[in-house]
Amino acid sequence: MFIGLPNPNMIAKLEKMSITIQNGKKAGKVIYVLYNPESYQQSRQIGISSQPAPSANMPVVQFKWGTSGILSFQLFFDTMSSGAEIGGKMTDKLEFEANRLLPSPAKLDVRKYTNQIFDLMLIDASTHTPPILKLEWASLQFKGYMVQCKQTFTKFNETGAPVRATLDCVFQEYIEPKKIPAMQPNESPDTTKYRTIIQGDSLWALSAREYGQSDEWRAIADANGLSNPRRLRNGEMLVLPGLD
Repeated sequence: MFIGLPNPNMIAKLEKMSITIQNGKKAGKVIYVLYNPESYQQSRQIGISSQPAPSANMPVVQFKWGTSGILSFQLFFDTMSSGAEIGGKMTDKLEFEANRLLPSPAKLDVRKYTNQIFDLMLIDASTHTPPILKLEWASLQFKGYMVQCKQTFTKFNETGAPVRATLDCVFQEYIEPKKIPAMQPNESPDTTKYRTIIQGDSLWALSAREYGQSDEWRAIADANGLSNPRRLRNGEMLVLPGLD
């Protein structure tokens, strides 16, 4: 007879992480994880370019682009668990409880549950893309695509069917295009920039492209000490000064 503290999941409802499909044929479908992740990681990075600067000890470092956020975590699956331990629908809990009483060879194949998440990277025929997903777990709210998932099976029954597994999941944030600010920093005329000359470039073309008008070529020539604006060398780096 068991004596001790009861399973907390039997006393109070434990909030489980959910994954809701946002678009496509399965829009609205909710998948609950069996066990909440022990931890999760969120990351973001930006793109920076580094170019040699003439007569300088340090290269010119310039911001290029931003990136969307990354969410990653590991999920645990075990079909030998009892119904009181897992999350999800009541039908899942009853199935697990009944499965727990069966002899070992008859245990549920864990892939019935892991594949629900693993298959979220499949292309939806109606949208021609993988589905957009919304992950919710208490204060965690994340919307994006699953971009990577690795299944690891760690326990098997007598017939060789896996009954325990972990899923290493990576999601990339999705932001609707209409909600992305229209920022074009490369076109801002009031910041100093650096550009490398390529075949066919001219000061007039650089001025038109960077400042929106070709007659600012004199400012580029003066900033770079060019006495003959027609003589540009491929691979040469020019300073494009900021204009008031």
